[in-house]
Amino acid sequence: MKITLAALGDMQPITKFVANSLDVALYQLIACVGEAEYIVVDDEGDAIRARNPLALQKVVRHIDYHQMTIRHQSAYDEMIGQPVRKSSNQLEVPFGDNKLY
Repeated sequence: MKITLAALGDMQPITKFVANSLDVALYQLIACVGEAEYIVVDDEGDAIRARNPLALQKVVRHIDYHQMTIRHQSAYDEMIGQPVRKSSNQLEVPFGDNKLY
């Protein structure tokens, strides 16, 4: 599901924001409200992306949220010819607010 930043403002506080790693240096913003996950989009409906997680923190600094994490799913198994896993190898770690923006 998709949601705009303006709509998220009405749902505060947000459970967590996730900087979802799409590529080597490309992150997509995901908002978690309760059990639901939303891809955060701009006013034109394009997914909000950035080259680093800190840039995503800057985008949401005006919104009240409990936690921010970085999520990464490794392609290592595929790269070395391993069979597809039955379980996920997803890694999600906390990313604290360093107020560096």
